[in-house]
Amino acid sequence: MSSTKEKIRVLRIINRFNLGGPTFNVAYLSKYLDDRFETLLVGGIKDESEASSEFITDSLGLKPKTISEMKRSISLSADWRSYKEINQIIKDFKPHIVHTHAAKSGTLGRLAAIKNDVPVILHTFHGHVFHSYFNRIKTTIFKVIERYLAKHSTRIIAISNIQKKELGELHRIASPDRIEVVPLGFDLSRFQEDQSQKRAQFRATYNLNENDVAVGIIGRLVPIKNHEMFLKAVANISIANPKARFFITGDGESKQHLLGVAKSLGIGYTEQAPPSQESPLCFTSWIREIDVVMAGLDIVSLCSLNEGTPVSLIEAQSATKPVVSTTVGGIEDIVIENQSALLCSVEDQGTFDAHLETLILNDAKRQEMGEVGKRHVIDKYSYVRLVSDMENLYSTLLRENGVVI
Repeated sequence: MSSTKEKIRVLRIINRFNLGGPTFNVAYLSKYLDDRFETLLVGGIKDESEASSEFITDSLGLKPKTISEMKRSISLSADWRSYKEINQIIKDFKPHIVHTHAAKSGTLGRLAAIKNDVPVILHTFHGHVFHSYFNRIKTTIFKVIERYLAKHSTRIIAISNIQKKELGELHRIASPDRIEVVPLGFDLSRFQEDQSQKRAQFRATYNLNENDVAVGIIGRLVPIKNHEMFLKAVANISIANPKARFFITGDGESKQHLLGVAKSLGIGYTEQAPPSQESPLCFTSWIREIDVVMAGLDIVSLCSLNEGTPVSLIEAQSATKPVVSTTVGGIEDIVIENQSALLCSVEDQGTFDAHLETLILNDAKRQEMGEVGKRHVIDKYSYVRLVSDMENLYSTLLRENGVVI
């Protein structure tokens, strides 16, 4: 058994530095782990349609290393060069732990870690691509790859109990006893601070009256997020509810398609602030100050076909907002059905519409559900808890693999 008095070196690798929950979590883990740990944070670059997350790492004083060849799309030549760069980083940094986050970095990073006999190899599934992303053949190939990598990983980390069940029992990526559940963690304080001021700011920007009810959906505009369901709801309920105003916050490859869907449904929309009072729908693009958005909204929705742990719903509840969502992935782990959120299946447009309309018409119910959600998430999804959980897991696995701290 080897012994070391030096710091425990952690190489943390993320797919790319785009705005989203994974970036927040790798940043908090890189910044706030105990001084026993030294972390090198590495990641790829965001797509042009995605918002940058540099402000997250900058605000924490982090200087991550960027691998310019590691991008969202698959490219054998670029991915091979990315793998070689990661391999060299491992040789130079000599990590005791390689911890990868999300699919591409999980493949390239773990292959390099396996080759270099890194003592502890971990991978966090922030979501998965085992349904609703690709055809059956491609999905099967991804499952084979993930099963091989899981076999050579020290542990797999799921971010919810439901995700653990999917990975272990449904898709059989790894045996359940080798999957640890470590929920995500965030700095949620900004969603409780200065809410009245932030609400006034958002509603002035978007020309909202105090009695208007603002309904929002937040995230990348990509097929898996199923924004068409939201647009159909706008078409179905906006005429009977003229005080309801709808907001799509985000951007991505599906934007032009979604604009076309809105036109085909006869929905008046704008793409700038302040929107016209005659337009019930506004495409806001990305807004960095998401705490301002949450303060200004009255209801937060999500329509995804597949999810891990959607950050927008954690943030919404911490901001005292009720949720209307499809029930997929780990969503049932982060909300309390019929108390902080109203849920339905992805096929049930009628129930989704009815849930939205119920909350649009009932101020008291919105407030009641919002308070339940805030109490539910405020400690459970704190970054302090996340860091503590990960430190304990790292220490346990290092001891089990012969590294004495």
